[in-house]
Parts: sequence; structure tokens; C-alpha cells
Amino acid sequence: MSKLFGTDGVRGTANIHPMTPEMALRIGAAVGRYFRNDGSSVHRVVIGKDTRLSGYMFENALTAGLTSTGMNVLLLGPVPTPAVGLLTRSMRADLGVMISASHNPAHDNGIKFFGPDGFKLSDSVEAEIEALVASGVDPAPAAEIGRAKRIDDGRYRYVERVKSTFPRRMRLDGLKVVLDCANGAAHRVAPDALWELGADVIPMGIAPNGNNINEGCGSTHPQSAAEMVVAHGADVGICLDGDADRVILIDENGKVGDGDQFMALMAARWAEEDRLKGGALVATVMSNLGLENFLNGRGLRLERTNVGDRYVVERMRQGGFNLGGEQSGHIVMTDHATTGDGLMAGLQFLAEMVRAQKPASTLLNQFEKVPQLLKNVRFDAGQLPLEDAQVLAAIKQAEADLSGGGRLLIRKSGTEPLVRVMAEHEDASFMEQVVDSVVAAVEQAVK
Repeated sequence: MSKLFGTDGVRGTANIHPMTPEMALRIGAAVGRYFRNDGSSVHRVVIGKDTRLSGYMFENALTAGLTSTGMNVLLLGPVPTPAVGLLTRSMRADLGVMISASHNPAHDNGIKFFGPDGFKLSDSVEAEIEALVASGVDPAPAAEIGRAKRIDDGRYRYVERVKSTFPRRMRLDGLKVVLDCANGAAHRVAPDALWELGADVIPMGIAPNGNNINEGCGSTHPQSAAEMVVAHGADVGICLDGDADRVILIDENGKVGDGDQFMALMAARWAEEDRLKGGALVATVMSNLGLENFLNGRGLRLERTNVGDRYVVERMRQGGFNLGGEQSGHIVMTDHATTGDGLMAGLQFLAEMVRAQKPASTLLNQFEKVPQLLKNVRFDAGQLPLEDAQVLAAIKQAEADLSGGGRLLIRKSGTEPLVRVMAEHEDASFMEQVVDSVVAAVEQAVK
């Protein structure tokens, strides 16, 4: 059996291996058996999902697999991914499950797992679960089959938790906010939270139909929201993705910011307040060199990890750091949450606007970016482009060309069949030539 788990759980096209109901049932049984072996007497799992049509199918299949091994299932319905991390811990569950393919199109879906501490499972635990999927597990005796129950107030609990991270006595009165919920999991909770704090909310992407999640909207398609910001004279735009664990911010002029600028803002602010633990920010290899230079200039460090917010969180936990994230908009603040939380990060940005009395355009321009270019090459299953001799030679030459003045990053996506070629260099035209040389080699290898 091919490897199930990628950089963020199991993910793929619905009804095509591995994202089939049969496989979801087997995964549910395997993970249920794994967590029932801890010797505790109470076995409970919470399941959340985003708004994809296939979510119903996977919710039922996972529930069947989990209850067959004696797990009691608490069904949250559509909630953001960070809500699952929160409620897993607060409801004293053994396990949390989120059914979502995050920013991917509606035809994809995925399954993410959280441990009893609310953090995503480690690679080693996922490997053990994968072995159980391959070998199969014995079901529980008939008398020990688990129960399933709907939890109706999960999203309200989450809204209150997110609001509790907002400064006490501060309000958002007079602040006009375009809020794009990507027709996803936050289509109810995000507008409610901002409205309750006093913002004038202009909502978008709040009419999910099962097939329009992330479609021309949300953090991966912020252009419509940018146009709305300008058209309505809004102060800021907040774009979430399908499961609301990432955020992209837009200033009052319609300019799109990214996670690096936001992390720079928060790291500098927290350092001033002596709140930045370890004097460091944790980000991935994709974050811009400009961010690293910005931090170094303030006596702070940038700790880099592999791509994926779970790797960011693992490094944060290992080093005792409390701020991290990704350029793509995953922002992790472990003082408040166990995973990336787009809504929470958006609220922290709004709080800084109110506190500093500065426009979004100023706050999202913390440093000058080093020119960066990313190009993707799609390949078919079974192909190994990064093992091709010509590709390896092209990469070696590109690294030599960029040495001293920039950097090159080549990696295979953990969620899609893509080779990602990224480079940074002060000379943008030269950088593009170097990237194109590698892209051409990869494209030749996958023909």
C-alpha cells in the first residue's frame, strides 16, 4: 500500500484512493484501535468538517470505523480546523478529526488528526496508524461498540474562545472590514465574532453549497476581496481559507499582504513587550529572506522548518517558542491555540490597528522583500522527477549560480502532485532565468 499520510494528514480527490469511504472506514478503525490501547476507560473522539459535499460521506465512514472499535464520536458539524484542536482538549477527548482539504478545490478532501493535547499527530504516530490500516484491526465486542452524538454548540464555544484572545475592553467600532470566508468552515463563526466585537463587517464567501469552497475566493484567491475593500472604502480585508486555519490580509488600498509581513509585525511587537519567547520566530523554508533580515536587525532569530504548519508547531514546542507560521498565512500562536488559526490571527491584526492607530498599509509593510519566484510543475503518479539525472544536474548548476546572493529551494508538494521550484535573489531577472532552467529540466523529465 502506498504511503497514506502527507504533510497534513491524508488528502486527495474524493472517491479516488486514498480518499474513498472504504479507506476512511479503515482509517477510522485503525486510529480508534490505536487510541483505545492507552488503557483509559473513557474513549471519545470529536469530528469536525468543512463545507465540501463529500464531507457527509467521510463523516459517516469515519464514524462507522471509530465506533466499531469502541470510540464514542462527538460530531461538531462544519467548524474551523482550529476549533477541532481546541475542542479535542476542552472536551477531554482522546482524539480529534478534521475532514477538510484546506485550501484545495471542492473535489478534494482530507482527514487531519489531533491528539488529546489538541496538537496534530507526529510522524511516528501516523506511521503506527498507517501500519494498523495495512494490517487491519479487530472490531470491539458487540457490547462495547461506541455511540455517536451531535454537538450543536461547538461553533459557539469556538467563537467565545477566539474572542477571549482579543484585548479586554478593546472594540472594533468604526472599523470597516471585508471578510472573505471562502464558502468554508468559518462562514458563520467569523462574521459573528467580528460583529460581536463591533466591526462593520462586509461578508463574502458565506453561501457554501458543497461545491464552491475556495472557488475564486478565500486566501488563495484574494483578488475579489481586494476589489471589495476598494469599492467599499474598507479599512482592511481578511481572507480565510476553506478550513480557516490560514489568513491573508489586504490593506485599505487593495494591496494583498502575506504571512511573512504579519509575522514580522507580531514578532517585533511581542519582542517590545517581552512576550516573544526564545527571542525567535519559527517559519518555514519558504519565508522570504527579507523577513530573516528584518528579525536579525532587531536581535531576533528566524528558525526555519520544512513546509507545513505541523512542522512549525513541532519546532515551537521543542524550543519553547510561542510565535510561528507560514508565508501562506498559517499563523500559530501557542499561547492561545494548538494550530494555525486564521480568524484569531485576523483579530490580532485588527487589535494592532486599533492599538497603533495606523492603517493596514503601514502595518503590512514591515520589511522590503527580497525578490522571490515560485513555479510549479505537475507530474503524474509514479513519476520521480527529482531523481532524474538531468534534473539533479540543473539543480546543482542553479545552486551554484545563486550562491552568495540568494537561495534555491526545490521540493515536492506534500498535498498535490507538484514539484515546487522557488528561488530568491536581489537580481529578479537573473533569478527568473535560473528558476526557468530548473523548471525546463523537470518538465522534460515528466513528459
